[in-house]
Amino acid sequence: MKTDHLEIPMNQDLNHLYSQAFHLLEKLIATPSFSGEELATADLIESFFSSHKVQTLRKHNNVWAYNKYFDLQKPTILLNSHHDTVKPNGQYTNDPFLPIVDEEKLYGLGSNDAGGALVSLMAAFIYFYEQQGLPFNICIAATGEEETSGENGVRSILSELTPISFAIVGEPTQMQMAIAEKGSMVIDCLAKGRSGHAAREEGDNAIYKAMKDIEWFSSFKFPIQDNLPDPVKMTVTQINAGIQHNIVPGDCSFTVDVRFDHNYTQREILNMVINHTSVMLKVRPNVLQPSNIDLLHPVVVAGISLGRKTYLSPTSSDQGWLDMPSVKMGPGCSSRSHTANEFILIEEIEEGIDIYINLLQALVPIVGKLNTIGVSNIPPRFTIVDGLKN
Repeated sequence: MKTDHLEIPMNQDLNHLYSQAFHLLEKLIATPSFSGEELATADLIESFFSSHKVQTLRKHNNVWAYNKYFDLQKPTILLNSHHDTVKPNGQYTNDPFLPIVDEEKLYGLGSNDAGGALVSLMAAFIYFYEQQGLPFNICIAATGEEETSGENGVRSILSELTPISFAIVGEPTQMQMAIAEKGSMVIDCLAKGRSGHAAREEGDNAIYKAMKDIEWFSSFKFPIQDNLPDPVKMTVTQINAGIQHNIVPGDCSFTVDVRFDHNYTQREILNMVINHTSVMLKVRPNVLQPSNIDLLHPVVVAGISLGRKTYLSPTSSDQGWLDMPSVKMGPGCSSRSHTANEFILIEEIEEGIDIYINLLQALVPIVGKLNTIGVSNIPPRFTIVDGLKN
């Protein structure tokens, strides 16, 4: 499905690209690729590029490539998405690894998060691969371990890529542009009590102590200016205590998922927690930092010129590892991610390919002209969307 306001230069058969992207996604769905176990899907991606005579590079289960007429004198745009998935939850009624088409929907694990974005970016890359005279280079990177923020994912190859000017990160955003993304931090908490017999007035119940702090995590609001979204969202997601019904538990552990924007640093958040709770804290490694991009950046200007809306994303992704400006956008809907019977609309994949192509085409006359773009050309339109990632 092509959006009416877009004009695509027809120097390639787009219907053929749509078909190839769709069939690649079917193969990816049918191939289990849990985080850290993406060997087979990396092979599929390499094979797809090889069929288009594209030379690839590979490290771990990350596969990347550059456009045919790469020129070191030009800026490089990174197109990135991931091919790993979470494990299917117990509420699936479909086979998560069986790609099923029903009522113009493609069902299967990873179809929405983020297979649709990945194959759409790959199709856009193929579209421009042999085009001469572009004012920029294009690097496509299909990476692993996004769902677990693993060490062998995108961050393991950043130092090996040609210097990147900015990135387009493929995640399900309904093809709108996330110009800012919350960071992610996980805190493991331990409430210490004293074991005793439940029948007597013995011990110091760690569950009761933990409950007080859990209540604080659930209700505390970090100060922020009026009419702005909460800068920090803390959610208790796991709890564990007790070894037997008649023993007062001496320990109660629980986990807190923290999402935060640029208004508070990691240290400021932890200081607030320490000052308001009594639990012992341990921050898990691989904290994802919040990211944002200037509204005057050429990729934002180009997206707005194509009717894309900008918004602040409450979710996190591999964007948090990138040390260059980036936007997050892709086909599909964030609310479908990690749900049973995950799906993506076929027309969303086609629209994703169209918009990615047109976004890169729109960058041709403006990339490298950041200082000449006026504020009046960019009407900011912010929306807050719901969704949970990672």
